[in-house]
Amino acid sequence: MNMPLRVVTKVLPGNRVEIEVPSDLNVGAQVEVTVQELAPAAPAKPSVLEIIESYDGPRQFNTAEEVDAYLREERDSWDR
Repeated sequence: MNMPLRVVTKVLPGNRVEIEVPSDLNVGAQVEVTVQELAPAAPAKPSVLEIIESYDGPRQFNTAEEVDAYLREERDSWDR
């Protein structure tokens, strides 16, 4: 295997790192391992549902039926 192998893994308890290599490397073969800490991943953006659920204030609607009724009234008002 002449091509470099890039493996991303995590540091385990006890400051250990474990990697698995392809089977075409022979047991006992000499290899070179370089360890570089990666930049932390950007935090995931919250979903719309998470944003809505995090809202602590009063809600205009409590059920889907209330939303449907409100939309029906609004659409009916367009015809007037």
